[in-house]
This record gives sequence, structure tokens and C-alpha cells, in this order.
Amino acid sequence: MKKKTVVSILSFITFIVLFTSGVFADPLKLDVKEYVLKNGLKLLMLEKHDVPIVCLRINYKVGSVDERPGITGVSHLFEHMMFKGTKIFGTKDYNAEKPLLDREDELVMKISEEKNSGNADKKKIESPEKELEEVRKKLRDLVVKDEVFSLYLRHGGSGLNAATATDGTYYFCDLPVNKLELWAFLESDRMKNLVLREFYSERDVVMEERRLRTENSPFGLLVEQLNAVTFIAHPYRWPTIGWRSDIQNITKAETSEYFKKYYAPNNAVIVAVGDFNPADMIKLVEQYFGDISSQSAPPRVKTVEPEQKGERRVEIEFDSNPYIAISYHIPEVGHPDLYALDVLSSLLSDGRTSRLYKSMIEEKRIAVMAHAYDQIGKYPDTFTFIAAPRAPHAVAEVESSIYDEIEKLKNTPPSDWELQKIKNQLEADFIRDLNSAAGLANEIGHFEVLSDWRYINTFMDKIAQVTADDVMRVTKKYLTKSNRTVAILVKKENNNKTKETKENSKPEKATVAY
Repeated sequence: MKKKTVVSILSFITFIVLFTSGVFADPLKLDVKEYVLKNGLKLLMLEKHDVPIVCLRINYKVGSVDERPGITGVSHLFEHMMFKGTKIFGTKDYNAEKPLLDREDELVMKISEEKNSGNADKKKIESPEKELEEVRKKLRDLVVKDEVFSLYLRHGGSGLNAATATDGTYYFCDLPVNKLELWAFLESDRMKNLVLREFYSERDVVMEERRLRTENSPFGLLVEQLNAVTFIAHPYRWPTIGWRSDIQNITKAETSEYFKKYYAPNNAVIVAVGDFNPADMIKLVEQYFGDISSQSAPPRVKTVEPEQKGERRVEIEFDSNPYIAISYHIPEVGHPDLYALDVLSSLLSDGRTSRLYKSMIEEKRIAVMAHAYDQIGKYPDTFTFIAAPRAPHAVAEVESSIYDEIEKLKNTPPSDWELQKIKNQLEADFIRDLNSAAGLANEIGHFEVLSDWRYINTFMDKIAQVTADDVMRVTKKYLTKSNRTVAILVKKENNNKTKETKENSKPEKATVAY
């Protein structure tokens, strides 16, 4: 009871601070003002006058879900390219640079065609490769590295970053209020006049990123393979960073086409939270972004993931300690069951009093980590468990224990005290996330990309309505054997032992070895 009371008091104090600063027009309701330009660009504004800073986000409603085989990873690659400059930023002389960039593309295509011809002639490659190196040397002399970043930093910018997700791409910048026009000039120029300079070297950077974060990471590899097996049709099945062969072969022409289709003002939203006047912000955005032409509405994903008809399992061999991941299909953002699933995930794994922690880590001591979370996506996504056994316990024991906890919730509802504790935690976390201008801007922009920023204004009301019976119902409905996919990371065996095993037994699971 004491911990519950402390959480409630903290929530109340944080709420009072936000309410008195004018962020909320009504209790836990954001007073966001909307404005839409004629070209379709949406502007979302929230005043917060406690410090002279404005947190700005430009979010594009495009992510890895909008890609196709052959160009997976292009969303993430393009995020990198957005920092390479324009016709006036990032170059000493664009008129001198442009013909060199064109020649670089011609030489890369010529070399690639010869190498992929099936009967490559080294002599035919030597000359263009030598010229390519000369062209790139001249290009390097013309490039002004990280000029956009440098400009922001020199003028007090902070939080400069970007992120690519399955459903959207996000660009972050926090600036002093007297530098808003600089932001408008830079960002509108990036939307209008982006130049794909350093494309091929940045493609290599992304390849290295994939190697470090996925191919050489047990956790990254496990999640990648889990998604690839969980989804058999929907594009949530491929990784945000892209498949290796696609990253290696994405062309500049394909990337440029992608930019024109998805990086249009009618597929973007600007979020501004901080110390500004909305009328002035509208005038500024109209001045700098109003002349950018809209494009045809980009296509939405039509593929619907078919209903899963039975458990799927995959083993991944990797030289690391074992892990297990289990996913279940759940609905898309806006579905009423998501609120009960939020409560369920918190009940299972939020903090040291959560069921997975108390059972598997404290009492049984069979795991060093056990976590559950629900993914909220624009399209139906997943409820996922991730766990790691504590030696000498095996993955099978951990898996069985997770199912035991699920079955308990199917047969016995959480107590009133337990349910209220979870709601208090969710409320405290919710308000804490909205306590800063940056947090507010992130949440508003994120949910606007998924569906509508107003999701934030209804979230706590919906959570408050979740009952113990609702938690039992969604557990029974979604966390079923026929709806689950299990991915297990097993330590890679030596060749002799693996060969002997294959000769003496029939494989029952798909195995992906790295």
C-alpha cells in the first residue's frame, strides 16, 4: 500500500506542474492546436512557456513497412542521407560537385554491371575503378562534413537526432526560441533540395551498422528471426535496417524515387512544443514550407497477415548464451483490446513486483531476464516475451514457466490491489513521459504518425476502464498456442556434433545458422 500511495502522490505533483503551466486544458488532456497548409503539411502546436526553448519534430509517415523486397532498409538509409546536405549546405561549390556526382553514378553502374555479368573482365573494371577513385577524391575536397549539424550546434541546438521505425521516420531538434527561423530555413531546404551526396560511403556505414547491431548481436539476431517467422506475408516481417543483400544493392535512383514518393509535405507532420506564439509559428511555416509541392498520396500497405493456424518455432545457432523470444499476434492501434494488453504487459513485467520477475527471477531463480511488451503498430503487431535462462537452467524450463504465468492469468483474474497498482504505475509513467517539452513533442508526433495524436488524450481514461475480467479475456483471446511463434537462440555446436545429430534424428524445427 505504501508504494501505491507514493506513486499516486508523485503522479499528482507532476500533474499539478503540467496543469498550472498551461499544457493541459482539462485534466490529462493536451491542448494541441492544429493547422494544415494547402500542400497538406500538418502543423501541431503546443505552448509550454516555462523555458525559452522549442522542441521541434518533423515526422514522415513512412517506415520499413512501406518498403518492398529489393529495397528493404531504404527508409533507414534515407534517414542517414537527410544529414548530407542540400544544394547550399554540405558543399563548397554545388555547380562543381553536380557533374562529379553524376559521373560517380555512371562509373558505379558500369562497374556493377561488369561484376554481375557472370563473366567479369578484370581489365574492363580496372580503368573505371581508377577513374572512380579520382572522382571521389575530388568530391571529398568539395564536401563540407556535417554542416547541418554544425549550424544547429553553433546556434544552441540540442537533441539533434533521427530515428527510423516500422511505421515512421522521425527527425528531432530542440532550439532556443529566437532561432526558429534558422530551423525553418534549414528544414524546408532539406525537404526541397536534398542532395544524395556520399551515398555509397553511407551505404557502407549502414552495412556496418547492420553487422554490429544484428549479425553480431544475439539479441538483434533473435528479434530479426522472430519477426521473419511471426509474419509470413505482412512487411513487418523484414527488419527496419534491411536485409544485407538489399542494403548492398540499393541504388541512388531507387532512393531518389523513394524520396519523391514519401517525403512530400502531405505525408509529413511538424510538431512544435515550447515557448512560441502559434500565430507566429503558422506564419513562419507558411513562409518556408508553403511553396513545396504536394505529391500523390503514397500507397498504404494492402497485405493483410493471415490468421496463424498453429505454433511456429525457429532455432538460431549463434555463439552466445541462450535466449528465448515468444510473440503473439495482436490488433493495430485504435483497437479497444490494446488497453487491456497494456495492463497485461505491465502486470507481467513492470518492476520488481511484476509476475515474471517475482516468479522466474526471485523465487525460482531460473532466469536472469524476463520481459513482456506489446507493440502498438499502424497495422496488427505483436505481444512479445523475451527471456534469458540462468545457468544451469535450460531454455525449455524458462519457456514452460512463461506459459505457467499465462495460464494463471487465464484462470484467475488479477486482484483489485494488483490491478490498481498497475494503473497507478501506468498513470505515473504516462505523466512522466509528458513532463518535458521533448517528451510531449515525441509522443504527439509518434501517435500522429500511427493514427492520431488524440490517442494521448484518451489513453488514461481507457486504461482506467480496464477490468480484471478484461485482462483475463485478452490473455485467453491472444496468448494461445496456435497464435504464438517461438524463437530460441542456441549455442552453436561444433561441426562434428552437429553432423552426428543430423544423421541420427529428423529435424523438427527450422534452423537458421550464422
